[in-house]
Amino acid sequence: MSTATQTTPLLKTDSLPEPTTWKSKPSLISLYWKLNRLHKFPAGSILVFWPCAWALTMTGYRTHQPLVEYWRELAMCAFLCTLLHSAACVLSDIFDRDLDRKVERTKNRPIASGAISVRGGVNCLLLEVGILLGVLIYLQDLTVYAVGVFGLFVLQIIYPIMKRVTYWPQAFLGLAMGWGYIFIWVMRVKLQDLGIPLTYLLGIVCWAIVYDTIYGCQDREDDVKIGVKSTSLLFGDHVREILVIFAAGFVSAIAVAGYLNHQGLWYYLISVGATTFHLLWQLWTLRENDTEDCWNKFESNGTLGGIVFIGMLVDYLKVTI
Repeated sequence: MSTATQTTPLLKTDSLPEPTTWKSKPSLISLYWKLNRLHKFPAGSILVFWPCAWALTMTGYRTHQPLVEYWRELAMCAFLCTLLHSAACVLSDIFDRDLDRKVERTKNRPIASGAISVRGGVNCLLLEVGILLGVLIYLQDLTVYAVGVFGLFVLQIIYPIMKRVTYWPQAFLGLAMGWGYIFIWVMRVKLQDLGIPLTYLLGIVCWAIVYDTIYGCQDREDDVKIGVKSTSLLFGDHVREILVIFAAGFVSAIAVAGYLNHQGLWYYLISVGATTFHLLWQLWTLRENDTEDCWNKFESNGTLGGIVFIGMLVDYLKVTI
């Protein structure tokens, strides 16, 4: 006679422990990393960095700044611009938390989702602004300090407000992003030939309208629902055609500024010429109703900034090496 043998599992399935907290929830460090947009680095922060790098390179070209000093200042610019971009993102997330909850792309941001409290965001912002202010004080130049404080406390603060009152918040973003050119110019050569940085600032505003309009096309449906204004909505079905005008404005501005600064051939071949072709490619292939393509085109402006930089860098190296 055969007997059936029953076996009991060593550990029942329903008795398995729940996943540990560290696997199911992001750490506080990762949340603050995301709050500061460092998980997308260098996207965003590099658009703050390039105007500063351009100004540093063009002033280095005109003053024959020693190479070691130039690279040291460029590295410092990279760090401070990353910090400034992070602070601006934290400020924007605090200010826009109620709007972000209503937008599919932004509803899971740390403050909007409640993963980080508003108080936590404010503390992070105060720390970053304190470091930036400390650098301004360290420079011990009243004019430079005034220019820096204006950019930090006026332009960076006013931008989040503009999307509620005008269809042109991208223009104010351009002022905030391009102010670094003015700051570096004043820091390096004081108030000499201000027509050059002002022309570049105008060009950077045009450039910001191009890339941030493309960026904003990702959220047009949600923006209509919640009442947020932008050039992405204002331009409607004519985004590509209107952005061509602003792209031409950017290229014209950097060409004029280069002429005023007596830039060499490489500047015009690369900074002006290659940049023109890059912008033509962006706008010719843009699919404004394709979210992924809009993000890719927006991100490619980091490369565009590098193209502008390479041309002026070659000019600078020719006069210093």
